[in-house]
Amino acid sequence: MAQHKPQWTDLSSLSPSSRGASLARISLYVLLTVIGASSIVLVDRWLAATPERAGSSPPIELTAASSDRSTPDPVLGTSGQVLAARGDSFIADVVDDVGPAVVRIDAQRRVAVLPGSFDDPALRRFFGNSGSPNMGQMTDGIGSGFILADDGLVITNAHVIDGADRVTVTLRDGREFEGEVVGQDPVTDVAVIRISASNLPIVRLGNAEQIRPGEWAIAIGNPLGLDNTVTAGIISATGRSSADVRIPDKQVSFIQTDAAINPGNSGGPLLNDRGQVIGMNTAIIGGAQGLGFAIPINVVQDIANQLIANGRVQHPYLGIRMVELNESVKQELNANLNRAQRLDIDQGVVVVEVAPGSPASLSGLQAGDVIQEINGEAIATGQDIQDMVRSSNVGDRLQISLWREGATRSLTVQTGEFPSQMR
Repeated sequence: MAQHKPQWTDLSSLSPSSRGASLARISLYVLLTVIGASSIVLVDRWLAATPERAGSSPPIELTAASSDRSTPDPVLGTSGQVLAARGDSFIADVVDDVGPAVVRIDAQRRVAVLPGSFDDPALRRFFGNSGSPNMGQMTDGIGSGFILADDGLVITNAHVIDGADRVTVTLRDGREFEGEVVGQDPVTDVAVIRISASNLPIVRLGNAEQIRPGEWAIAIGNPLGLDNTVTAGIISATGRSSADVRIPDKQVSFIQTDAAINPGNSGGPLLNDRGQVIGMNTAIIGGAQGLGFAIPINVVQDIANQLIANGRVQHPYLGIRMVELNESVKQELNANLNRAQRLDIDQGVVVVEVAPGSPASLSGLQAGDVIQEINGEAIATGQDIQDMVRSSNVGDRLQISLWREGATRSLTVQTGEFPSQMR
């Protein structure tokens, strides 16, 4: 039986209905922020750790591998043309050009300890009678970023600096600056930081809408605190939905790459073979290899511009949980409907749950409705609905055609602003 996963278009915090829960598949994803220089990964909390520089680790001996197989001539696509024109050092050339504009971001947060937490005699054995440890211990999260403007605007992921009491930006030349958070948008995981500096090196932006699977991808960042690390691979896919990446609370599609990215790479640039930023490295899937994901730079730039101008971003939303219609979903629905209401359509998206008080609820959308069209465009997947909502503005009216109880109906939904408490 084919698997089907209900997903929120924009209301991830509500508990799914019993039907939605039976359809859901639970997975793990990892945001690429590292605590200290260890392999501890920040998923949804800060952990106390003492940051150490990577230089304290002993060297690892590597054994060279050889092969008698001859190397085939490269196919001269976009990347092949670059190789032919520039030779095998084009990645080094990109790093020389862009590297100075890639920064390390240390985000410190004070962890409060509840009074009396260390009064237990069992804990006193570890801390003695001199009192509890520092009640305001600072934890240090490490991420990456890149300089967008030479007067000090830096881009990174929102989860890198979320909840931070102090942000420090370190340039490749060793200069350190205290960072001011201009704004952050957890819905798309984009943040803007400002540092007091001028005449800084900056990145060049590409166009993520023009990239193709198979083209070169170069990542620069600070994985596990190893500053200025460079890795390379290819674009594995484009247009991966947040559901594909298993982070349905993010309203953004992703670039998939097999360039090695790890905790600490969050917020760093993903570059094409011309040294242009095409994405911002953001997440990996836990337990997998070669599955890294970056937010397209077009989205990053749009969100950053709104944060710079307004300090916040407005996101339209409907407030439904949904699942794509397939044969197994159709059979399940028909098993619970009487003969007069049997579902006789093969394409659409089933509304599993409607959030109370949401725009969808106010418009009359109901659980069990099958959305077939929005503004005259056919709907086949949940991603189709997400794309339609994302491309609208708060307050826009969407004309929806749907199946309900054996008949086709039409209604109008006015999009609302995504509630701040759900971000």
